[in-house]
Amino acid sequence: MNLLIVSLFSTRLSLVLGLALGLVAGPAVGQNRTELRIGYQKYGTLTILKARGDLEKRLAPQGVDVRWTEFPAGPQLLEGLNVGSIDFGTVGEAPPIFAQAAGADLVYVANQPPAPAGEAIVVGKDSPIRSVAELKGRKVALNKGSNVHYLLVKALEKAGVRYSEIQPVFLAPADARAAFERGSVDAWVIWDPFLAAAEKQLGARVLADGKGLVANHQFYLASRPYADKQPQVIRAIVEELAKLDRWAEGNSREVAAFLAPQIGLDPGVAEVAASRFAYGIVPITPAVAAQQQKIADSFFELKLIPKAIRISDALPTSLKTASTR
Repeated sequence: MNLLIVSLFSTRLSLVLGLALGLVAGPAVGQNRTELRIGYQKYGTLTILKARGDLEKRLAPQGVDVRWTEFPAGPQLLEGLNVGSIDFGTVGEAPPIFAQAAGADLVYVANQPPAPAGEAIVVGKDSPIRSVAELKGRKVALNKGSNVHYLLVKALEKAGVRYSEIQPVFLAPADARAAFERGSVDAWVIWDPFLAAAEKQLGARVLADGKGLVANHQFYLASRPYADKQPQVIRAIVEELAKLDRWAEGNSREVAAFLAPQIGLDPGVAEVAASRFAYGIVPITPAVAAQQQKIADSFFELKLIPKAIRISDALPTSLKTASTR
């Protein structure tokens, strides 16, 4: 990429994010060191950022140390954010909605472009099930409140099956894979890299992925108190992720080489997952927030969350006045 274009992109991203979060100019350098606690999962550029150590190098002169904590899925990660054990993390579309409904004081910071092929409903290679419609009355494993929860809702809706007509079995990815391999569930709704592993290692067959059904955005969120107190740190994270995205896009093999040891999967599986990820982090916008509002409304109608919520309440301060209803 032309160096001038890269420079202009970085400048634009910094300015837009700065306006969105109400950033002040200049780093907050002090004599006392502080700690940034990041929650991550086994996917995406945040995992690669951890492996490369770029963020630590960026924040060290500002007196900020970085501590990373791995979570099995988005709902657990945002529970950590809600109880104050982490300050920043990345999840799919559904977890922030469940977390906000539970009272979490979070703020949407940025998102990746849609990656609908990165999640799917799968069945075993020898399963007689050939369509989503045939899931009626069947046991379907998924992580409750994760990004795939909305995929399942929309896929069933398209197939003419009510959500109440299946038997959801709520399991974290590792337990869901074990149940899937044993045949104790009929289908599994899962995301990359677990999806890629199921396809490559188990011969899992895709009934439906997110294409034409869901966007499958990856979101970056922060504790609102932390974002308000340390806006320059939030800006640094997003800028480092933007640099990483520019390198990663179109280099899935190199991304896989970094990712494979971090997620404990072979490079072939990691490369499949990396090829379906969407690169190009951008600050959260009212348009994307409106898509989130549709998901939230759907979950409330299905009684999956206990109360109606407004996504606008979890937007950066300058965007909170934009209506998403």
